[in-house]
Amino acid sequence: MNPKRILIAVDASANSERAVAYVGDILCHAREAEILLLCLSKTPDRDLFPDDATWQASASKQDAEYKEFLARARGSLEQRGVDAGCIETRLVPFTGFSVAQGILGAQRDGGYGTIVVGRRGMSKEEEFLFGSVSSRVVHHARNCAVWVVE
Repeated sequence: MNPKRILIAVDASANSERAVAYVGDILCHAREAEILLLCLSKTPDRDLFPDDATWQASASKQDAEYKEFLARARGSLEQRGVDAGCIETRLVPFTGFSVAQGILGAQRDGGYGTIVVGRRGMSKEEEFLFGSVSSRVVHHARNCAVWVVE
């Protein structure tokens, strides 16, 4: 794994914005780093919508929000001095069960030596009941560094 290859997992939340800003501040003038802004787009559950048209409209709106966030995150890194050529953005349709496993799979497949995630801010009770992506990434990551930004 290459420690200069950094995967930032984002979900268009304020915590993701802070994670992006943190990486930008740390790597402000690094020319040798390679940064992937990765957003896994999980399609909303079809059962929550009255018809296919409403469901598809919701999925399209979500993807548009993610694309807009990725563009803003890229701009944030560039404003902090990260070379635009070092930044890649990727919106990936995700059909798996665990977002954390999707992040870890992308890390392994891409040879990223660092994963950066934002902490969701769940209470201990919520985390116990529902789990947390950042917690799962920390516990299951192998052969890489994990930065959890709060």
